[in-house]
Amino acid sequence: MAASTKARTPAARPSQDTAVSRSAAVYRALKRAIIEQALQPGAKLPEDSIGERLGVSRTLVREALLRLSGEGLVELRPNRGACVAQPSLEDGRDIFAVRSALEKLVMEALAGRLTAEQRHTIEAHVAAEEKASGRDAAMSIRLAGEFHTMLAEMTGNVLLARYVNEVVSRCSLILALYGRPHSSECGVSEHRAVLAALLAGDAAKAASLMAGHLHAITDRALLARNDADPRDILANYAREEGL
Repeated sequence: MAASTKARTPAARPSQDTAVSRSAAVYRALKRAIIEQALQPGAKLPEDSIGERLGVSRTLVREALLRLSGEGLVELRPNRGACVAQPSLEDGRDIFAVRSALEKLVMEALAGRLTAEQRHTIEAHVAAEEKASGRDAAMSIRLAGEFHTMLAEMTGNVLLARYVNEVVSRCSLILALYGRPHSSECGVSEHRAVLAALLAGDAAKAASLMAGHLHAITDRALLARNDADPRDILANYAREEGL
């Protein structure tokens, strides 16, 4: 009996690993679609339609939606299903206030302390932002947010990185709802200035530049509204995640 049990255990593990991998892929696809504003605030997220589009079960979709709900990106409404969260203007002010405080901590932690490898990584990232600017709006949105989350991760403070990641994601919803059109080149140039201050070891200047940058973000929107069917929107994200 014992030998039989041991023989069955390894066979079960790949299936479990596959389920976890597919669940994570569904989560990433939905999160990217929301952050890149392909799925607009208020857009309905029906489990059956999304599962059909992504080729996964409703259970995996539900798991992803629960995870995104915990991050403030999805609203789960009893008896009405899920939808992309719609933060209020007051929520927006609170989120940006918290983000400003968190990113000030990031500036103080990194000024003059970036390793050669980290410097190469973040400089390559800004170069990618410059390349996407004016050519690929969705990618520009994603890269702009990743600039901030990458810096937070470079502090080595897991909790700080987690919180920055969450508020950056929530800010994308604020911009989608209340922002105004802007030039993406402005954001990239501000990132360059922040990075230069960090490399110079000037924490006060880096913090000041970041504060100004975040203030400017509140006056910008990244994409026009998109009322397309969520199933069609998710098609590209599904392919990229291997679903």
